[in-house]
Amino acid sequence: MSAANPVTLPLASYQAQHIRLAVDGKVATVTLDRPDKKNPLTFESYAEIVDLFRAAAKEKTVKAFVITGAGGNFCSGGDVFEIIKPLVEMETAQLLDFTRMTGEVVKAMRSCPQPIIAAIDGVCAGAGAIIAMASDVRIGTAGAKVAFLFNRVGLAGCDMGACAILPRIIGQGRAAELLYTGRVLGGEEAERCGFFNRLAAPHEVLGAAQQLAAELAAGPTFANAMTKRMLEMEWAMSVESAIEAEAVAQALCMETEDFARAYRAFAAKQKPVFEGN
Repeated sequence: MSAANPVTLPLASYQAQHIRLAVDGKVATVTLDRPDKKNPLTFESYAEIVDLFRAAAKEKTVKAFVITGAGGNFCSGGDVFEIIKPLVEMETAQLLDFTRMTGEVVKAMRSCPQPIIAAIDGVCAGAGAIIAMASDVRIGTAGAKVAFLFNRVGLAGCDMGACAILPRIIGQGRAAELLYTGRVLGGEEAERCGFFNRLAAPHEVLGAAQQLAAELAAGPTFANAMTKRMLEMEWAMSVESAIEAEAVAQALCMETEDFARAYRAFAAKQKPVFEGN
């Protein structure tokens, strides 16, 4: 269950079997690339995604990620024959190895310092819906079909952190309904309930995600990474602890050259040009 080709830096040289990586300046686009089957995941592609986002923590050039799917769909979840069938034949210890490995995908995405923007069209189901959920921002289409369908295959909705993260995005009641029923969440409803930040036309959704990623990558990226870290850490804090943690975090940001650049630009009535330090 480990990647066949572990990531070597820089990310621009990364090659994998089931995902494609394209780097354009400060933005990297990750494409789940099995369009003939609506981009299902395999044991190998789970590991490839983990390796990629673990490596992102050491990447100096890429400042934001976009994740999408090829062929008009995002991801249909675990491959029925390459994952589901073998799981039925495994014993408990092997199954636990697998579920912990899939959880590493979400951990890697949440711990990588760069913002991750998901561009979602078509099918976004099972583990695919989890990958979308684990992203920082989600741009979808009206025709997108999001489904946390674990209960439809006899499993609990508590998969890869869904019970912890999904309620924080759309609320406890909505999350409970989706995880209990596995019903499909259409694109317009997904936007209304806050799962999608906004909608775009199918031919524009990837470009919209890449544009947002480029805007973030051109910003104060040390500060962006701090924002992502604090969004993650403060889930488990009291308000008082969060205020103190943010005081420390903001003081560190005030020591950056980007903060000084912003002041000098403001004083000169110019737009700041951030460099991430």
